[in-house]
Amino acid sequence: MRVCELKQKEVINICTCKSLGCPLDVEFDCRTGQIQMLIVPVQGKMCGLFGSVSEYVIPFSCIRQIGEDIILVEIQEEKFLRKE
Repeated sequence: MRVCELKQKEVINICTCKSLGCPLDVEFDCRTGQIQMLIVPVQGKMCGLFGSVSEYVIPFSCIRQIGEDIILVEIQEEKFLRKE
């Protein structure tokens, strides 16, 4: 699977059954080439113009399943929310 395909999938938190949005970016380990984290921007902001920029930083270990259209994750949202 390519990163561009991954970025088109909707991320769903199975703990809350809430859509978190689509991945904007990924962090990977340069030594191993493995994906470490998915970066998902918090929905509801208009290009970061209003309020602080927030994003979910989801470790690969929290991904439960990657399907054709969605990525299922199991996280406590407040624990993985990063504000800039």
